[in-house]
Amino acid sequence: MGIREDMPLLARHEGVWDGTYRYYNAAGEKIDEHKSRLFCRLHDRGPHLYHQTNHYTWADGRTEVRDFPAEYRDGRIWWDNELIVGWAAEVGLDANNRTMMLYWQRTGDPSLYLYEMIQLADGGDTRCRTWHWIRNGLLETRTAIEERRVTTDWRSLEAA
Repeated sequence: MGIREDMPLLARHEGVWDGTYRYYNAAGEKIDEHKSRLFCRLHDRGPHLYHQTNHYTWADGRTEVRDFPAEYRDGRIWWDNELIVGWAAEVGLDANNRTMMLYWQRTGDPSLYLYEMIQLADGGDTRCRTWHWIRNGLLETRTAIEERRVTTDWRSLEAA
């Protein structure tokens, strides 16, 4: 079986997503906000069966692109790159099959780790994500993300 069959919820995330990231400090004050376009790709062959590329745009014109190729094994996708080390898995306890969980650390900074929970709407075209950034055991930042799927055909937009 392949990644699509082993991780059907992850397969439902395939496509291009537009959204907004909002960052809050531990006191609940908003400290950053930016727009995003994410390309979530599944491949049938190669070492990186999952590959995500994030395009960020701030109101002041700044932009950033981050690339996250991931390997698939043991029922999870795994990252190990210059930015993060971690994994993502479907939450089997969710009888509604809506929830994924991620854990990662910043490469080279073991004092900072993050847990993310993703809820995919039943229709599959919207999702929300929350991140809890924890440094030395204390909450440092929360990130709230709302997204809508632009298309499941990431190849058509990636070429553009």
